[in-house]
Amino acid sequence: MQQKPEDRAIHILTSSYARLPDIIPLPPTGVELDLGCGNGSFTTQLAAKYPERLILAADVMIGRLRKLVKRNQRENVSNIVPLRVEARHLLGYMLPDDTIDRLHILCPDPWPKGRHRSHRLLCSDFIARLHRVLVPGGIFHFSTDDENYYEIVCRVINASQLFRPLPAAGNDISDLKSDFERRWLEQGKSVRHVNWQKIV
Repeated sequence: MQQKPEDRAIHILTSSYARLPDIIPLPPTGVELDLGCGNGSFTTQLAAKYPERLILAADVMIGRLRKLVKRNQRENVSNIVPLRVEARHLLGYMLPDDTIDRLHILCPDPWPKGRHRSHRLLCSDFIARLHRVLVPGGIFHFSTDDENYYEIVCRVINASQLFRPLPAAGNDISDLKSDFERRWLEQGKSVRHVNWQKIV
């Protein structure tokens, strides 16, 4: 793979078995994770809104992370740490317990075909990992444009009894939209958002 200048800002963790705090200093509070951040349109807005927080931006696609780095440079945002890593590995091994204050998974691929359902990220096993890395009272923010997937995820999370739903009122980031969501809304389509709080 050809190196590009922006690669210096990306932590390549796809073959790493170290714990994340051994690679990146993590503050005791104020850490958010955008898991599957894509090109980082939402991530950069979040970081600009909360410059005192550390925003971890994780994706497995290096091209998307390069776009995120360029965006951060253009907009002079410096509190984002880009991570090239697979989601299950990051949550299953690299992150310690009680590390993340809020975790975002926005419009993941719903893998709608029956033969592809095993690829879905949000299964019961992954929900347990998600619960482990969130701080007590931490927030899981999820969105999707696929109504069927929304209902499936709600059922899985409610059945886990690890989270309680939060009311839509008081959502401090409802004004932040990814490029994907903006395009969808411009077409008259809807994107559902939901927040759950970790039950200790």
